[in-house]
Amino acid sequence: MTTAPMLKDQLRQMLAVLEDERQALAGLDIDALTLMGKGKHTLCAALEAQDAQSIDEECRALLLSARHANEVNRRIRNLVSANVAARLDALTQRAGTYNARPRPVLMQG
Repeated sequence: MTTAPMLKDQLRQMLAVLEDERQALAGLDIDALTLMGKGKHTLCAALEAQDAQSIDEECRALLLSARHANEVNRRIRNLVSANVAARLDALTQRAGTYNARPRPVLMQG
């Protein structure tokens, strides 16, 4: 298989993985999300090995579609994360459950 058809095939696979990821996000399916993350990682490694000169108009369109799908999924992940953070804050009755700064330890003396 020449480079261009292989690249197109990999980009189509990426689009399929991104669609599966969107479905997993919609269903909050952690196992599927983990699997899709591994699939994206594997496909990214394969795409990095491709020659940039082999990108034709069809590949460019597939790349733009994949970029858009990935951005949509990123926004969904962020919304889910914000929702979880808000619920945890409500349960603990304090904001900043995910606060990255360590709290100072007060010594009692």
